[in-house]
Amino acid sequence: MTNRRFDLGCASLYSMLVIALLSIACVRGGEIETVSDDYTQWRGLRSDGSASAFVEPAQWPDELKLEWRVEIGKGYATPLVVDDVVYAFVRREGREVLVALEAGTGDELWQSSYPAPYEPGEPAAVHGAGPKATPVYRNGKLFTVGISGIVAAFDASGGELLWRTDAPGEPPYFGAASSPIADEGMVMAHPGNYGPLTAFGAETGEIEWTAGAGGFFASPIFADFDGVRQVISVTQEGVIGVSFPGGAPLWRHPWKADQGGPTPVLHGDMVIVSGNQLGAAAFKPVQRDGDWVTETVWETTAVSMYLSTPVVIANTLYGLSQRSRGQYFALDVISGSVLWLGPPRAALNTAVVKAGSLLLLLNDDAELVVAESNRERLEVVGRYSVAESATWAQPTVSGKRVFVKDTDSLTLWIVD
Repeated sequence: MTNRRFDLGCASLYSMLVIALLSIACVRGGEIETVSDDYTQWRGLRSDGSASAFVEPAQWPDELKLEWRVEIGKGYATPLVVDDVVYAFVRREGREVLVALEAGTGDELWQSSYPAPYEPGEPAAVHGAGPKATPVYRNGKLFTVGISGIVAAFDASGGELLWRTDAPGEPPYFGAASSPIADEGMVMAHPGNYGPLTAFGAETGEIEWTAGAGGFFASPIFADFDGVRQVISVTQEGVIGVSFPGGAPLWRHPWKADQGGPTPVLHGDMVIVSGNQLGAAAFKPVQRDGDWVTETVWETTAVSMYLSTPVVIANTLYGLSQRSRGQYFALDVISGSVLWLGPPRAALNTAVVKAGSLLLLLNDDAELVVAESNRERLEVVGRYSVAESATWAQPTVSGKRVFVKDTDSLTLWIVD
């Protein structure tokens, strides 16, 4: 591998303009697609599990084309794509490392790191000590949350470490897995040992505000309700809405999610949540006489999600339930009623991506399942083996490219 430095310069500015102005455009199967093929944060440009500018082949091949594979380091953070650069956040020899690769070749452009001693708690040891939270890219910077809760900022053009927080005195027992979000000159995360939602100044790393109780596995997202922009986060005491950029607490919805759960999913004015053995629920934050309250829309115990975050396509919620040792499902997103349940023992975990009317389901055993969204049954189009070890990270789908991070490697597959 080479160790070249480069400058994104105007390309980065152009990329951000594309993201801001052209993030939605073409329609397929009733779903809005992203025009940009950049993939800048956890669950894509809109944090909703969408592929970026996905190009579906005229006919699905028997095998995907392997473009390159590199041994890159341990961890399950989703790689990011900005212009023709791939950023991977991994662990190498006791350090947390941000690596920039040339997307077309896998050649290393630069790497930047800091020491991060960490020993996972016994229940989490099987997943190793690599980072699990996905970085976020904004305005030429990359922000990361390491396995021990360290928050750091890097210059995207050459990898300079701009700032980082100290490691907590006691690291998170199961490891930090909640991914950061960023905008308006701030980056929001649950830092340290499952700390509260915290806004850091993007330039300095100084704390701007904190809100709510400690987080766990779920990642915060942006939302807009009644014209009020806010950050939604699942804490160990409930789901909270916080004004953005101000940081004022707006509402809290009771939801005990201290044993794990997926990132909240938005659908219109609804927030959909789930958690370990908790079932799933949908609620609406509304203003009433000047105060914010939440109204439950539906609840179900028929499905329950531990780590796998579902997606919505055409008023249907698709995902993997932890019931029956892993079971694909479809729910009517308006009523919460079960439309179908797939066969049991499908997977321990599935990273769910939507691409128009398609579902791309990356199971933890390195099988990528391609299925049509269908309210009547699981309609599989193809199955592909895409890695040589466990795949717990979300795949990065960018145009015809599918980047897959397994335990140690990063692989580029071409859908053609």
